[in-house]
Amino acid sequence: MSQVLLVAYQSRPDAVELARITMQQLENFGIETAVAVVGDDPLAPQLTANTIVVSLGGDGTFLRAARFAHGASATVMGVNLGRVGFLVPAQPSEIVSQVTSFRDGDALVEDRIVLDVRLSDGSHDIAINEVVVERSQAGHMVRLKTFIGEDEFLTYSADGVLVATPTGSTGYNFSAGGPVLATNLANMVMTPIAPHFTVDRSIVVSGATEISMSVLDRPGLVVADGVRLGSIEPGENLTICSHATPIRVALSRDSKFGARLRHSLREGHA
Repeated sequence: MSQVLLVAYQSRPDAVELARITMQQLENFGIETAVAVVGDDPLAPQLTANTIVVSLGGDGTFLRAARFAHGASATVMGVNLGRVGFLVPAQPSEIVSQVTSFRDGDALVEDRIVLDVRLSDGSHDIAINEVVVERSQAGHMVRLKTFIGEDEFLTYSADGVLVATPTGSTGYNFSAGGPVLATNLANMVMTPIAPHFTVDRSIVVSGATEISMSVLDRPGLVVADGVRLGSIEPGENLTICSHATPIRVALSRDSKFGARLRHSLREGHA
């Protein structure tokens, strides 16, 4: 580890102040530290694979920080300043100890799959949690033909269809009735959202499998981790597979998946 980058949203004064205090504490340990205060404007901090990116906030901050980390093959760690924070298990009081444990090689680093999302126009992006093809017009469903690899699967009339990673399986996928996947699995789960007169169950496939979708009559919107990527018109295809580069997530040795999930469910949602 050569550097720590603390990420906080400018709309969270508590997170910005915590970043300032933590930077001073880490530098007292001889750890080079920088702060990225992010807003709506795009930000691309200069990182290396030896950087640990620490998100200060909720799951939304973690996703932003994870994108920074993924682009540099760096490691991300989440610190929870939110209410549930399934993706961010560490507490503010643990930041310094967690970072020093990572520096000393005493942290658990988990490689998790990331989705590679490709549109018909050649553009592509990544998703840490999920990608959704959803209806573009209120009051109208979207009709989606899906393929698992080269095999045609089901055609859905629904509010949308999502594909989630194990990391994202406790988010939108879970709310839509999909299963929770352990975060160390190299799988993807496809779940329909409010389907009409069709199978409403999810399907779990290997991350090495390519999932593709095409809309049949009305255009659909493509959304990755809550951010709109574009639209898909009738006759166009969207393909989703696991990215060649996973996201590296640092956890404490005593972080247990079951305990984190149980706490999140007790709070009302994961």
